[in-house]
Amino acid sequence: MAELFLKFEERVLQELLLSGGTVTIGRQPDNIVRIDNPAVSGHHAKVYLQGDQYVVEDAESFNGTYVNGQRVSKAVLKHGDNVTIGKHTIEFRDEVRPVAAPYGAFDAAVGGQLPKLPQLDPTMVLDTAKAKEMLANAAAASSSAGPVVVRRVSNIPGQASASPVAVHQTIGTLTIVKGRTNQQKYVLTSKLTLIGRSKMAGIRLSRWFAPRVAALIYRAEDGYFIAASENKVPIKVNDILVENGQRQLESGDVIEVAGITAVFAT
Repeated sequence: MAELFLKFEERVLQELLLSGGTVTIGRQPDNIVRIDNPAVSGHHAKVYLQGDQYVVEDAESFNGTYVNGQRVSKAVLKHGDNVTIGKHTIEFRDEVRPVAAPYGAFDAAVGGQLPKLPQLDPTMVLDTAKAKEMLANAAAASSSAGPVVVRRVSNIPGQASASPVAVHQTIGTLTIVKGRTNQQKYVLTSKLTLIGRSKMAGIRLSRWFAPRVAALIYRAEDGYFIAASENKVPIKVNDILVENGQRQLESGDVIEVAGITAVFAT
């Protein structure tokens, strides 16, 4: 299981377990790893899975992103690599450990195991009934897995980290079944995930002339919602056009936007 450790002067401020999602890094509060320092851009960089390797990519930041002292625009991460952003260091570790789960948003590392999603033919288009049937077992396994453990790490130097606390937390996933994106499956751990060809998009569209931001998926206390961007790109959920700007998502929903078809699951 790969991990990130945010450090300041060798003090660990934040720990995250990775399982395929995109970790955004920057000064703005919507980042998973927030570094409140003037040397850090609002949206500075991100770490994500590409094939079977994690990579770090600079988001055209002002002061740059460095891996082991070398400035990079994009680089494959190896065990023990140190990513320098401003005055902070993010250590990447890739070790097999007896825990399996997505990292929690912001300052949480989550234990517990997500069910394995069924393999989907990337060329097929699923109707709603078929999608729900294929993902029913995954949804049931997710709901019966019991509470997950959140391990919080203090962001305040000198403050002791809290003890593990059992909480119920459901992580959504999005599986691409049609269209061109930078990967097929996404774990929606961020509070806000953009869909588009922008470098800061968590779900990156690969086709020519795709909108920079086609839509966004945000995570609230009562579930996940999909919303239109300022470009007002049409969004369909289960073949129904999303009106009034947003719609709450349910496990098995089929989403169509900007030339892709995807299945949402929890």
